[in-house]
Amino acid sequence: MSNRDKVAVCEALSGRFPLGLLLECLSLSRSSRHYVLTHEAHVSRPDLHGQVREIFHGPGPNGCGHRQVWMQLRERGERVTRKTVLKIMGVLGLRCTIRRARHGRYDSYRGDLGGVCPDLVRRDFHAAAPFVKLGTDVTEFKQPWGKAYLAPVVDWCTKRIVAYSISRHPDWAQQADLLAGLADALPAGAVPLLHSDQGWQYQQPAWARACARMGIVRSMSRKGNCLDNAATEQVFGHLKDEFFRGRQWADYESFKRDLEGYIRYWNSTRCQAAVGGMSPDRYEQALLALAG
Repeated sequence: MSNRDKVAVCEALSGRFPLGLLLECLSLSRSSRHYVLTHEAHVSRPDLHGQVREIFHGPGPNGCGHRQVWMQLRERGERVTRKTVLKIMGVLGLRCTIRRARHGRYDSYRGDLGGVCPDLVRRDFHAAAPFVKLGTDVTEFKQPWGKAYLAPVVDWCTKRIVAYSISRHPDWAQQADLLAGLADALPAGAVPLLHSDQGWQYQQPAWARACARMGIVRSMSRKGNCLDNAATEQVFGHLKDEFFRGRQWADYESFKRDLEGYIRYWNSTRCQAAVGGMSPDRYEQALLALAG
């Protein structure tokens, strides 16, 4: 609670309790109370309030953190500090959701089916160029009407979701759809490494054949070690915090439509500190311009 909030409580109760007792309970000094009463609250950068509110609500009702708001303001050419953005959000009453512990996580592991690959990444998630290191996984969304599953492929260099499939069932049909989208997205001559966990779908001969046709080198996390695929898991964490938690959709179709909208927002608008405060699309374009 800020000193100004404490003074508001103190003044509201001043006729019912001794001032000294109120100050002691609120851990507020007399000088601080006097300063608040004699100085009007300073409103930081009122010209940015509209943009801050717009950016905060960009990913959905859960909002985003002050660092994301700050990076997007910088992308728009605004000169502002992170501290000022944090103050503005406080004035506007904008607070992002706090990441909570995850329970009931979807697990696609069905044992060693004979298609396990070695871990070629070894938690080195850095990639110097697009389509050098890619990551994939499946995450589950529970709703009153049932479940939905997202299977994306994430470029670890640009943080861009280069292909994805959304389905009511985490079956082979979803993976076939994902692989078809990945084939369309791969640039000519690319020979990427694709990292996954040891889920049943990634051990299938059909998955191995599809990767071989595309020139993809397969890599897998160690059994039961989600940190080996942390660069992909991080995307799921942000997505569920900003887009999903605390929300309900009327049906699968409306959920899918909104999730596709969030993925477009992730690629084209949402800034990433790891890529210089740019969006994945813009960072990829900048890298390709330098290379060309």
